[in-house]
Amino acid sequence: MTGEGVLRPELTAMLADAGLVPGEVVRVVRRALEEDLALGPDVTTESTVPAGAHATGDVVPRTSGVLAGVPVAAAVFDLVGGPGTAIRMHSADGAAAEPGRAALTVAGPARSLLTAERTALNLIGRLSGVATLTRRWVAAVEGTGAAIRDTRKTTPGLRALEKYAVRCGGGRNHRMALGDTALVKDNHVAAAGGITAAVDAVRAHAPGVALEVECDTLDQVREALAAGVELVLLDNFSLDDTRAAVALARGSGARLEASGGLSLERAREVASTGVDFLAVGALTHSAPVLDLGLDLRD
Repeated sequence: MTGEGVLRPELTAMLADAGLVPGEVVRVVRRALEEDLALGPDVTTESTVPAGAHATGDVVPRTSGVLAGVPVAAAVFDLVGGPGTAIRMHSADGAAAEPGRAALTVAGPARSLLTAERTALNLIGRLSGVATLTRRWVAAVEGTGAAIRDTRKTTPGLRALEKYAVRCGGGRNHRMALGDTALVKDNHVAAAGGITAAVDAVRAHAPGVALEVECDTLDQVREALAAGVELVLLDNFSLDDTRAAVALARGSGARLEASGGLSLERAREVASTGVDFLAVGALTHSAPVLDLGLDLRD
């Protein structure tokens, strides 16, 4: 990196206001830049671009979607170019990505802009892809009362950013890490000796932690509800069994989350059963990257 390695204050404040930890963003960006520069400087750019050359470039969507990560891309250019780089963001995260309309403009040493280009585009493209796919799922269930939630099926090292992108697309976050919610799954049930035993064990060990139990059958739903759990995950339930589970939970205060075998085409049908959430791992593990490019103007 050629910059000072510290984000400008206004960019730090913007990241914090968005619910991101600026220091974590810096660590992600630095790690990505280290990958690009691990074998030496940008040999192509240093060979072809004069040391004193300056340029202005626009980060421009090539396809329609939802933007996420505009300030993250700005952070890349800031960390590489430092105070000698001017940065102007034209669109907020969560706004529409319109082909040909610049989301971000950067101006400064041409070498710095080109060195930062791929890392910035990788991050904003990945995050905008997650936000775009999330927005489609949210639109699919609009009016049903169900919300779209993500999972921990995230890219290693990018969880905070990808879950931020889910929020930009209108989705909700669930389980940022292993310690904020207990999710009792089949292996935990087997280890503990049953759902009730697993629930009792969690409550004894971590009484203040939110508790969710994954169920494969209606009998397991009955047992989880009898144990007084606050959230039941319905794993690969049919529509009929999902409706039956909703009926069983009615009046208990427990909320239900559908998971497994979900598709965008069936999302509304599942949401209309009365579940509270659809857990969609695809938001982060299968979102196509949104195509954006850096266009130099001079």
